[in-house]
Amino acid sequence: MVHPVTESLGRLVQPSLILPLALAAWIGWRDLKTRRIPNFLTLGVALSGLAFQLAYHGWSGLTDGALGLVLGFGLLFLPYLLGGMGAGDVKALAALGAWLGPVLVLYLFVYMTICGVVIAVVMLCWKGKLWNRITMIKTTAVHWALCGAHGLKPVAASITQSESIPYGAALALGMALVFIKGVL
Repeated sequence: MVHPVTESLGRLVQPSLILPLALAAWIGWRDLKTRRIPNFLTLGVALSGLAFQLAYHGWSGLTDGALGLVLGFGLLFLPYLLGGMGAGDVKALAALGAWLGPVLVLYLFVYMTICGVVIAVVMLCWKGKLWNRITMIKTTAVHWALCGAHGLKPVAASITQSESIPYGAALALGMALVFIKGVL
């Protein structure tokens, strides 16, 4: 008979999610520290995720890892094109997608988005710029609605690096939520 405490601890440990959680924490730390997510880190995470999938789950795992990588990339590619996301953030979600597969990378995307919104609101409130940013978004949306239909380019909003959101941190928090969700 398994002791109830041992059974609970068994559910708390998700071996396949511990390393991606640590890697996400490293990504978040680097983004907070330097406001950049280096290519060596995202490439290493992606390749190790695909290797893990192949070693532990065979060819079907490698397929899941590749699908997770492509889905992770695709989920942030449009926000990147619109200027709302850095290339490192896109590559980081894709890299973790190689570890997680398509289903869990979708959860990670949702949790990361929620954490990113919370971080953005807190940062803007802290700096006293929340109302200015809401006004800028509203103005940009109205300008795009009125001018976009006539082929005129809307005025691009400029965001300084001090106003940018370290989405690597949101990614790490989202991965922590995936880890917790996986044990419940």
